[in-house]
Amino acid sequence: MILIRHGESEFNVHFNRTRIDPGIRDPALTAAGRQQALAAAERLRDHDVGRLLASPYRRSLETAHIIAGRLGLSIAVEPLVRERCAFVCDIGSERSFLAESWPHLDFDHIAERWWPDSEESEHLLGERCGAFRIAARGMADWHRVAVVSHWGFIRGLTGRELRNGELIRFDPHAAA
Repeated sequence: MILIRHGESEFNVHFNRTRIDPGIRDPALTAAGRQQALAAAERLRDHDVGRLLASPYRRSLETAHIIAGRLGLSIAVEPLVRERCAFVCDIGSERSFLAESWPHLDFDHIAERWWPDSEESEHLLGERCGAFRIAARGMADWHRVAVVSHWGFIRGLTGRELRNGELIRFDPHAAA
């Protein structure tokens, strides 16, 4: 399995410069973020990826859409791989808006308001990462799956802090 941090978002630009939450809800990718998604797609060409999982946040869906378009892959929306809710950017978009924006994707399995009501603790993030690890172990094709996710989720799952557009291999059967 390959984990991919989404491309640079509008939030990332402001937060990386100021370390202050700019208050941007469910931000879009920047032009640089779209280029990072294209570069990630090129790096994935050598990895025999068969399908993509993506977080329901806009920045992940945009990244996945770019990668899928380049590599001819399908995308499944997976809320388990969403970001740890800690900033305004982690307030998502309603399922109905997402379904209208990406009509070719299935959002029927998520609630209209699918993100947490309050900040997610590190403990709860760890539990969600554990649930994803168990789900990934049950995927017969896990070695051909790429997951477009977020800094906090990938850190919680692997202990690594990825830059926007960066990839990392993940074996769900390895010791946690």
